[in-house]
Amino acid sequence: MPATPPLPFEQHQRPMGLRERKKLKTRIAIRKATYRLIAEQGYDATTIEQIAAAAEVSPSTVFRYFPTKEDIVLADEYDPVLEAALRARPADEPPLESLRVVLTGAVASILENEPEEMRQRTRLMLEVPALRARMTETMAETSSLLARPIADRAGREPDDLEVRVFTAAVMGALREALFHWGERGRQDDLVALVDRTLDVLKGGLRL
Repeated sequence: MPATPPLPFEQHQRPMGLRERKKLKTRIAIRKATYRLIAEQGYDATTIEQIAAAAEVSPSTVFRYFPTKEDIVLADEYDPVLEAALRARPADEPPLESLRVVLTGAVASILENEPEEMRQRTRLMLEVPALRARMTETMAETSSLLARPIADRAGREPDDLEVRVFTAAVMGALREALFHWGERGRQDDLVALVDRTLDVLKGGLRL
């Protein structure tokens, strides 16, 4: 059987060397162990020591890869790919449409490759206040990352107010789409929800 062709978003993932692949393997092992333990005993009852034992690494290794327990649940390897995919979009494409292609592609890739982790992560974000708070911080970090290619295309600085408002509005809309999906049992087509969410921004926030 031929291999499944990569999704358009995945084509922007750069090749990794042996050292990077080993690091990624460790990160994935820690995340999978965390999700398994949380499913068995709950978020609060799961400790870093238990995660380390389940992933067959030391607690210090866990902290080296993930500064907090919240980061284990929320962190992924997609931010650099998001930036690369955004920079690869046509220069004359409206920024919102470029972000639409990139973000819907990212969501489709995650659902294709990590469907259960995506569902569990979204459920936990709704149930655990600490995760919800940390998610706001990580999305702000992603917004700052995406502001760079958006600003470069517009000939502006990444910290210009208009650039910051634009990217923050898009990431805030994405967050609300995720919450909407999670609150309704994660049964809807999330890619379609993200697309619909960006239509709200494109329409000038009119109801």
